[in-house]
Amino acid sequence: MKTSKFIFLVLAQITFFCLLLNPVKAQRVALVLSGGAAKGGAHIGVIRALEEQQIPITYITGTSIGAIIGAMYASGYTPDEMENLMNSEDFQRWASGVMDDKYIYYYRKEDPNASWITTNFDFNKKITSLLPTHLIKTYEIDFRFMELLAPANAVCKGNFDSLMIPFRCVVSDIDSTQALVLGSGDLNAAVRGSMSIPLIYNPVVINKKLVFDGGMYNNFPVDAVIRDFHPDVIIGSRVAQRYDKPDRDDIISQILSMLMERQSDTILFSRSVMIVPKLPPTNLLDFSKTSILADSGYTATMREIPKIRKLVHDSIHPATMVLRRLSFNKRKPGLIFDSIHITGLNKSQEGYVRQILKHGQPTISINNLRPEYFRFIDEGVIKSVFPVARYNSKTGYYDLYLDIQKTNSFGVQFGGNFSLGTISEAFLQLQYRVLWTNAFRFTVNGYFGKVYSSAKVGGRIDFNSRKPWFAELNYTYNHFNYFKFASFFFDDKTPNYLIEQEYFGNLRLGMPISNKGKLSLIMTYAFTNDKYYQSNLFSRNDTADQTNFNFFVPSVCFEMNSLNRKQFANAGVRLLLSLSYIYGREDMLPGSTAASKNPVTQFHNWFQFRLIYDNYFQSLGPLKFGFYGEGVISNQPLFSNYISSLLFSPSFQPFPESQVYFQPAFRATNYAAAGLKLVLRVYKKIEYRLEGYLFQPYQQVKENPDNYSPYFGPILDDRSWMASTAMVYNSPLGPVSLGVNYYDKQPDSFSLNFNFGFIIFNRRAMP
Repeated sequence: MKTSKFIFLVLAQITFFCLLLNPVKAQRVALVLSGGAAKGGAHIGVIRALEEQQIPITYITGTSIGAIIGAMYASGYTPDEMENLMNSEDFQRWASGVMDDKYIYYYRKEDPNASWITTNFDFNKKITSLLPTHLIKTYEIDFRFMELLAPANAVCKGNFDSLMIPFRCVVSDIDSTQALVLGSGDLNAAVRGSMSIPLIYNPVVINKKLVFDGGMYNNFPVDAVIRDFHPDVIIGSRVAQRYDKPDRDDIISQILSMLMERQSDTILFSRSVMIVPKLPPTNLLDFSKTSILADSGYTATMREIPKIRKLVHDSIHPATMVLRRLSFNKRKPGLIFDSIHITGLNKSQEGYVRQILKHGQPTISINNLRPEYFRFIDEGVIKSVFPVARYNSKTGYYDLYLDIQKTNSFGVQFGGNFSLGTISEAFLQLQYRVLWTNAFRFTVNGYFGKVYSSAKVGGRIDFNSRKPWFAELNYTYNHFNYFKFASFFFDDKTPNYLIEQEYFGNLRLGMPISNKGKLSLIMTYAFTNDKYYQSNLFSRNDTADQTNFNFFVPSVCFEMNSLNRKQFANAGVRLLLSLSYIYGREDMLPGSTAASKNPVTQFHNWFQFRLIYDNYFQSLGPLKFGFYGEGVISNQPLFSNYISSLLFSPSFQPFPESQVYFQPAFRATNYAAAGLKLVLRVYKKIEYRLEGYLFQPYQQVKENPDNYSPYFGPILDDRSWMASTAMVYNSPLGPVSLGVNYYDKQPDSFSLNFNFGFIIFNRRAMP
């Protein structure tokens, strides 16, 4: 603090002597910054050059990206600070609508399913309300701009003339089809409105008007600066004449070309200079080139300095600029909130949001508010939220205003998998969300296919105490019909007749351990009915053996998951650790081909520990390696016969297709399995994948051929391996894959598969 005061006094003395040598004159210089999306990074170089050449900037006006840079400069940010921010990965992520991983909470996520498309609807609204109004979510950029600009707005008290440099922001009112020039109000809202590119970012409501990107009606607001400031000299920075020529195959480029105003090449003002940097081709929202663009803006400005100096005779000493910025920034109050005002929700919902954000505390700092704010957004119960921070000089704190629009209560998901074999299935899920004193979610889904069918109904409630937790109750029916499955997609052979059915309900209580991890306590009660023949020697008149198993399973599970896709991931880590106790009764009812006609009833109980580790390592150019490991340790006993013992043994199924095979060689009560994955990016979203795994059972379950009775084989006596190779296109709906799998010790070891969609099922009863 003493050092800061000393620097401030030294700068003040230097400025005083500079003012004595250079008396203040009345020459007024206005800077006009055009729109142009990411190309606006060149504006930073323009400002840097003007500062270095001691050209005073008395006023500043901007549209779209020009409004962002103009507002930040007027709010006391240096060119270096602006460049570092816009060139950062964080800013690129904000602009692209990608939420920071540390604010995405895995414990809130639903179990992965086979959905392609998700949409929400309201029976009271028109069908057109289902259509998206924008492509990019603005949750984080809205909040971050509030952080950046609210302190300056507090200093100027909502009057943009009282910023460090008087500022004007241009937005478009589509109702009156005209540009609006904003000189007061909330600075963050004004800037966000000015950058709301139609179909890209959602619009903002200002003074009850829905406003969009200022470039729609005034992309180079020279008239605004003349009307409001009456400058002596105007310096213009133009970074784009208009949006790129429309592409016949790109609807977005066509719409932007129609909506955005053509930008003038000249300034209709006698004492003016236009700066037009030579810019490299830059995508609309690609801010990774900000430094290159800023250099272009700097170079272009330096070329125009002689012209500018013919018009601008005044100079502003660097020390004066530093002092002015320091003086302004010292007046900014820290972002601490004591009141939260909410629109768009009812009273109980408002209380729920306040409890999440403040947890009953009288005040909350911006650093403590930020994770709670994004945790609330991650619940998925809101469609949009726009934050505004207003400083209250009476309390010395900020008031937080949240304009919230809830997501439609009803949601539908549909998808599945199309296969040239028999793995084809349809998926449909209906969901109803309720936001009350807590968040509720009710779900019904179904899978419909030849091999696999399922139905699930359930509900979940989230309790947002300081340490959040959830309770989830589900009832599930799963049906596997392996009789209808063939290894090859034109194979007509008859495999062993085997039908699995399970009915189970479970209660899950869980809490987050980290943003990517959760700890769950699970209580499951299940009834299974399995029908099978223990050989292929049966006729239509025969009856199958049946094994019914009623069991109860309490378990504890820790899971961490940061995989980037629900199928065919190529980045992230998944770790699962579970400990379960299984207790139940087996009832075996022999069929007409059974060796013994006597029913068998016996009780079983065992402990089971399971580990799954899936990790993708750093890329080596287009190449990425992964490791997958899995292990089970248990004291599980054998059931009454060989098939039933295998049915209730854990299985190793690392490939999507392997889930629909009944493979004795990859089932065991105790095993370890591991393998490597290679993922080669061929072109954009097209990948080549190669995987191979070794399966090592502790003791294989073997069959006595005389009476089909089971027994454990020698320790570490045998092992099996499997491999897969595939080309995968990760389409917007789901993966499209063509590949070949190899399974050791199978009658048909190779299987050719083509799939479009997801091979993902509801949870099984057995952990």
